[in-house]
Amino acid sequence: MAEPSVVPDHPPATVVEEPLRPASPWWRSGVVYQIYPRSFADLDGDGVGDLPGIRARLEYLRWLGVDALWLSPIYRSPMADFGYDVSDHCDIDPLFGTMHDFDALLRDAHDLGIRVLLDWVSNHTSDQHPWFVESRRSRRSPKRDWYIWRDGSPDRPPNNWRAAFGGSAWAHDDRTDQWYLHLFLPEQPDLNWANADVEAAMHDVLRFWLDRGVDGFRADVVHLIGKDPALPDQPPELADRDLVSVHDHPGTHELLKRVRKVLDEYTGDRMMVGEVNLESVERIAPYYGDRDQLNLVFNFSPLHAPWDAATWRDAIEAVVVTLHPRRAWPTWVLSNHDVPRHRSRYGGSLQRARAAAVLLLTLPGTPFLYQGEELGLLDADVPADRRVDPGGRDPCRAPMPWSADPPHGWAARPWLPWPPGPARHAVETQQRDATSILRLYRDLIAARRRSVALAVGDWTPLDTADGVLGYRRRAASDQRTVLVNFTDRPRRVELDTTPVVDISSVRRGEGEPFTGQLPADGAVVLR
Repeated sequence: MAEPSVVPDHPPATVVEEPLRPASPWWRSGVVYQIYPRSFADLDGDGVGDLPGIRARLEYLRWLGVDALWLSPIYRSPMADFGYDVSDHCDIDPLFGTMHDFDALLRDAHDLGIRVLLDWVSNHTSDQHPWFVESRRSRRSPKRDWYIWRDGSPDRPPNNWRAAFGGSAWAHDDRTDQWYLHLFLPEQPDLNWANADVEAAMHDVLRFWLDRGVDGFRADVVHLIGKDPALPDQPPELADRDLVSVHDHPGTHELLKRVRKVLDEYTGDRMMVGEVNLESVERIAPYYGDRDQLNLVFNFSPLHAPWDAATWRDAIEAVVVTLHPRRAWPTWVLSNHDVPRHRSRYGGSLQRARAAAVLLLTLPGTPFLYQGEELGLLDADVPADRRVDPGGRDPCRAPMPWSADPPHGWAARPWLPWPPGPARHAVETQQRDATSILRLYRDLIAARRRSVALAVGDWTPLDTADGVLGYRRRAASDQRTVLVNFTDRPRRVELDTTPVVDISSVRRGEGEPFTGQLPADGAVVLR
């Protein structure tokens, strides 16, 4: 079995001063790191990441400086959708370990000052969950109404809704001659949140984990839990789109208020960030409520934005203008387990990935990192015979390389191929290089800790040269200026002062007066 390498205590390129952390809640100023457990670290030698592997790498995450981990699903599951088809919400899948392993991970993370968030799969379960097994037993089952069943002819579903993975969102059950709703795979039947017993049971799931000490949750596709009981057809102009990207029922908000009350039963700033797959910040804003629904809502506009200064400025301004009057706190994310990695989306450029790191970690709101982005990982090339995900998301889920030599810190050949260049992108390799993108991420996170302006300050756009995004972050007497060149040519920027370069994406000129020159696809933080 491969032992995890020791994380050397390399000092950052910039001096880490005494942190100036603003008052609670922690999630306003913190940095959250998403772990996709299958691909993070394997300690038992089966080629699949596990909880002991994550536990063995906690020192690395403390070294990086993140405040919290979000674990993608680790519950018991048949793995039709790699854990998002849950068969037992209150147990650990043996693939990842045991409840003892989880408790040990949680304890050690807390000892290191790292909080732990779990993925709460709220809209659906596995078709092998005991609730659904009982529900489909007969039309008279006491749990029949725990899921959404409707009549219809065997060749015509109850409405025209489409599933996220294609085809109808309805599956016919021959045994009871009814259809059940599944907005994802047929193996993922939708729960009926209009049933009070379902709502109570899902609240109990939250309490089970909160009682164990978890710090919060990422709520999977939580905007889908409220549904119009009439289940009307989608209008013709939306009939060819899956419901996940357009569903927005007002009943969800009352459900979320009651979910929030469950969280508020507990001390310690427990929180929930919601996945709301709607297309604009104006549509996600209501899911904050009057600060009585979700604490945070994912803003996915960066996942679809090209590497373009004007597009990014418009996206940031839309967030600030929409959320600030609500006193709602934004989120920012460049990559996750569902989309191609941003370096791949940006044409594979490492320079752009470095500049994007500066952008992400200096925006007003809570940044979420996806494992491996701090290494500058690209999507993997996954041959047809190794593809396993029904949604084609295998490339962005490739394993983390920890050391330069094969098997790169893993105990066995991993379940998916390596991303390109595992040796040069490995954690061990980059920790030794003060100019690496990993060290850049670490220094940017440290900069947020020592600057209340970067952590929670106001955001003001600046007039800059074409292709350059500039903005100022300010809180009381603390101020930082950020400049990002989105072009492939150097740009000159005129400022009314001569600030000092705090951090440069290309690691040149730090600690010196800013000359006004921005390199191609380069970014700076000025103080």
